[in-house]
Amino acid sequence: MNALPDAAAPTPARAAGTSQFVGFRLANQNYVFRIERIREIVIPTGIASLPEVPACIDGVSNLRGTIIPIVNLRVLFGLERRPIDAETRTIVVNVGQRVMGCIVDSVSRVMRIAADQIQPANDAVLVSGRGFIEGFARAADDLFIVLDIDQLLDPTRLDEVQRAALARPTDVPPASGAT
Repeated sequence: MNALPDAAAPTPARAAGTSQFVGFRLANQNYVFRIERIREIVIPTGIASLPEVPACIDGVSNLRGTIIPIVNLRVLFGLERRPIDAETRTIVVNVGQRVMGCIVDSVSRVMRIAADQIQPANDAVLVSGRGFIEGFARAADDLFIVLDIDQLLDPTRLDEVQRAALARPTDVPPASGAT
């Protein structure tokens, strides 16, 4: 289990308008969550399946005595499910007063991104319920999609997020992350 540094503590980088993010991958696309929303990153184990939950909910897991729902971000984004392997991780996040786990293909790194390096998502990207995209950031040669955890994982919006992901045209290949 990987505990993350206390991102709420003031740092010189924060004062200069730089925030920390955790990068992760789904189907060869790079994403980031703001580090202050992440509790820890763990290897997925012991997920108990539940009947009659949205398809993107793999089940629940016991995280040191606390039962948390586990969301499979591949399924939430309308991607094909894949088996858990040595690179798969669960990112445990705070969503309002809730704690949830997000299964991702891999976690790439912790990075600092200056506020002026994040371009907000424009209206064309935000149509069809895609308000969970906060913006886009470039780090080195990689493009990252900055996700808004509260919008993405709001339990009342999971079906809406999944419908929006499934509504994307099938004849357009997914972004490779290399631009």
